[in-house]
Amino acid sequence: MNHDLPHGRMLLVGCGNMGGAMLRRWLDAGLEASLVTVVSPSGRAMPQGVSVVTSVPHADAAAPFDIVMLGFKPQQLAQFRDGPLAAHAPRVLISILAGVEHTPLAAVMPRARSIVRAMPNLPVAIGRGVVALNADGADAAARAAVEALMRPLGLVEWIARADQFDDVTALAGCGPGFVFRFADALAQAGAALGLPGDQAARLALATLEGAAIMAADSPETPHVLADRVASPGGSTRAGLDVLDRPDGLVSLLGKTLAASARRNREMAQQARSQ
Repeated sequence: MNHDLPHGRMLLVGCGNMGGAMLRRWLDAGLEASLVTVVSPSGRAMPQGVSVVTSVPHADAAAPFDIVMLGFKPQQLAQFRDGPLAAHAPRVLISILAGVEHTPLAAVMPRARSIVRAMPNLPVAIGRGVVALNADGADAAARAAVEALMRPLGLVEWIARADQFDDVTALAGCGPGFVFRFADALAQAGAALGLPGDQAARLALATLEGAAIMAADSPETPHVLADRVASPGGSTRAGLDVLDRPDGLVSLLGKTLAASARRNREMAQQARSQ
């Protein structure tokens, strides 16, 4: 694949499920493995060519890193304050820590020239994800570098207001989990009608995949597409009438996203107090 990826050295502090998915996708897109160093306390195996260290290297013992990405658990942020990270001065600090705002990040890496928050979702592993970005004071060159880095992962969206980042995280970051649950519920509903469970699961997944691709390629909104599928008095309309009730799908998802956004804000408050 031919992507205009940044060419500087990159330090990934933590590389779990999400960070690992991003890294593998970048390597598939042409990122040079020799440019990447991963901090993994357990020393877990990484793709061939990627350097693995068990602790953050001291700035005076390593060539400068152009990009540093934080990918550990948000609750671990305090462990890195006043540590070796503080001495590094990357062009860009990228954080994928849910709920952690600019100020706590700046306290951990005060010498970072630009800080960008990123919220990817799991389909970045196949290049069909969403990456929401928010920057507080990052210059145009830093924003361009981060956007180029994220583009192989899927749709890249800049979020202008930092106070909306928790809401975007609830929608796009947590969204795949909700879609997986919907797929499971659709399959269970089919099995409840009498279909074999494994067959209902295959039908549900294929239906979701086809419908999602069709919606993405259509100039019409999903709301309009649903109405077009539903003939007056037909079976699809009978089902939509259930979903469209005041206490139906929109109400349920509203409560779902509100719960996720609320938890993101709680984690942000916890990060401020660390």
